[in-house]
Amino acid sequence: MENAIVKVENLSHRYASQWAVRDINFEIHSQGVVGLLGSNGAGKSTTMNIICGVLKQSKGEVFINGINLKEDPVTAKRNIGFMPQKLPLYLDFTVEEYLTYCADLRMVEKDQVKKAVQQALERCGVAHFRERLLRNLSGGYQQRVGIAQAIVHNPKFVVLDEPTNGLDPNQIVEVRNLIKEIATDRSVLLSTHILTEVQATCKEIKMIEEGQMVFSGTLEMFDNYIEPNSLVVMLETPPAQEELLKLEGIRSIEQLAPSRFRLGYDGEKKTAQRIAEISVGRGWGLMELIIEKSSLDAVFARLSKKNTK
Repeated sequence: MENAIVKVENLSHRYASQWAVRDINFEIHSQGVVGLLGSNGAGKSTTMNIICGVLKQSKGEVFINGINLKEDPVTAKRNIGFMPQKLPLYLDFTVEEYLTYCADLRMVEKDQVKKAVQQALERCGVAHFRERLLRNLSGGYQQRVGIAQAIVHNPKFVVLDEPTNGLDPNQIVEVRNLIKEIATDRSVLLSTHILTEVQATCKEIKMIEEGQMVFSGTLEMFDNYIEPNSLVVMLETPPAQEELLKLEGIRSIEQLAPSRFRLGYDGEKKTAQRIAEISVGRGWGLMELIIEKSSLDAVFARLSKKNTK
């Protein structure tokens, strides 16, 4: 397997006597967006701040592109870009002045600063505002500048904390598209508690609850974490409900419309196929059959150890 861009081993941290995170382990190997999901107070921000070198962990190790962050923080941080939730903008700077300042902070070679700033301006779609003061930009364009400062030194790994927070719907779509575009040639860790954000941008999910990793896998795995347990069928000539209830694997029935029913079933994959075959054999005229997947909210609630119906 290729070397991990990010490797977290037995990461733990506590404030006074309270453990914020405990024995977190995960790796990120390829380009694309990985969601760091968790409710408020779950330990998400602590994990993110340690990975970015903002906070020193109590135990465990973090490796960025094979470099131990604790042992060689300067070299490791050359590979990290970070956009915190509260953008570190100097509002009286122009966009170009600010990105030049950020490039200097990130130790970009002096003769490469101008080129690096130009590439970040163009990549994030703010080149036409290069002479505009940051205070005169809309929220959406300030977010773009925030992402630009995180990639101005061309890091292999970028962390974005709630990047669409406070934006209007159009701005959210634009920033999501930008995030997916910059993730084509680097790894992006997107920290959020908003499920739709994960669904729209991420290929993988790492979820932390009560300081521990409770899920690590693809979006599809997350979406299917709770087995589907209902089918919606539309029948041209439906039988009596009692006959539907007698079918193997069917546990309940709810009539949604004269010809449309929600059937609670045992989760067995062959149940849907069996219903389709029976409906054809008995002349019910199957017009629709939908397996209802668990919503992301239901999965989130289950993983968060909250009650869910």
